[in-house]
Amino acid sequence: MYPVFDGHNDLLLRIYLAPENRDAIWLTGEGKGHLDLPRMKQGGFVGGFFAIYIPSPEEASSTVNEEDKDKTPFIRSLPDLIAASQAHPVALSQVGHMMWMERASKGAFKMVRSVAEIRECLANDVIAGIMHLEGAEPIDADLDALYAFHAMGLRSLGPVWSRPTVFGHGVPFAFPSGPDLGAGLTDAGKRLVRACNELRIMLDLSHLNEKGFDDIARLSDAPLVATHSNANVICPSSRNLTDRQLAVIAESRGMVGLNYGTFFLRRDGGSSPEMGWEDVMAHLDHLLEKLGEDHVGLGSDFDGVPLPKGIGDVTGLPRLQRAMLDHGYGPALVRKISCDNWLAVLDRTWGH
Repeated sequence: MYPVFDGHNDLLLRIYLAPENRDAIWLTGEGKGHLDLPRMKQGGFVGGFFAIYIPSPEEASSTVNEEDKDKTPFIRSLPDLIAASQAHPVALSQVGHMMWMERASKGAFKMVRSVAEIRECLANDVIAGIMHLEGAEPIDADLDALYAFHAMGLRSLGPVWSRPTVFGHGVPFAFPSGPDLGAGLTDAGKRLVRACNELRIMLDLSHLNEKGFDDIARLSDAPLVATHSNANVICPSSRNLTDRQLAVIAESRGMVGLNYGTFFLRRDGGSSPEMGWEDVMAHLDHLLEKLGEDHVGLGSDFDGVPLPKGIGDVTGLPRLQRAMLDHGYGPALVRKISCDNWLAVLDRTWGH
């Protein structure tokens, strides 16, 4: 019904893990995952942030056994730090896959580096892809690689995923829990913030712990953005944002993208897709109350989390929009949440 610009997806990881099948994953669809080019067009997905993510070695994985995944309370240990030398080839491979996606789409998808390019894509029915780094493991402490990735198209960066980096500390997956877990940014992390501000690379606060969040809030001259996070008061996951953090984001004229992950939405912290729209709308209501209607968007985490049955995959976006309308949101507000607010915060962050 309305175009959707999305705050986060993990499609590049799917392609990286099965490169021999990338034509099916991207171009024609393979009947798996949440995203592919045909379904994006079917669901009204017009663009978003495409995450480059370095998977943890299996022995350090933070996943749990299937039978334990809905047991609460829980806290999962953080995986070990991954060295830049180990992360570089993985990240470069995913950059290459994103560049291949553009070529293979024959004009249907474009890597973008500015808001002007995004708007041009929207006007011409081209899906716009922003290169995002979820966890700064491929960046060395001296930051030389940051400038190289920026030259390749990097325009958004989260200093951490849910494990430590040389720059700071992510929150472990925990429920019930707040985000006040671990130390703040390192000296290298503070240099990273300043360099990202200089390059106008957007800093993503999702996954960052509370002390690191406060360090970025103090140091950064850009709007504070959490691309795929929810409200801790509704679902007390360590990954979700407290009301104090939401107030800080609002003060900066920043942005929060609603994460569709069931264990970040459900009040019970469970992962089951068997849920209605009540908890989804509770998060949106709370984010709108605390941030205002110009500062809330969508940050699906497609291909990274289990989704509510009502969404299912990218073709479920019109159902989500219908749920917002049925909940009482007017068409103009649904349009802002779906697309326009992301373009506005990127204007404030990157410049015109």
